[in-house]
Amino acid sequence: MERNHLKGEGAIVFIIAFVIFLAATLAYAELPLGNSISDAMNIDPTIEWSGILVRTLLAAVFNGVIYGIIIWLVFTFAKKALKPTA
Repeated sequence: MERNHLKGEGAIVFIIAFVIFLAATLAYAELPLGNSISDAMNIDPTIEWSGILVRTLLAAVFNGVIYGIIIWLVFTFAKKALKPTA
């Protein structure tokens, strides 16, 4: 049997997770992990870029990348675990 494979589906999963966590962090700036990392960088909480706090923007990017990678890894391992043999 020939299976129809979608090339780059892991990248699609990463991008979707990245966008979701980026938006969630922009909506709720105190979302964990990215917030802790941006706090550790000692960024002035009053500096803005295009009306968004730089600290919040960095936290959103960090959360998007970190949670995107975690979800991509879970997707990849689950796909391999559920792959039929033979």
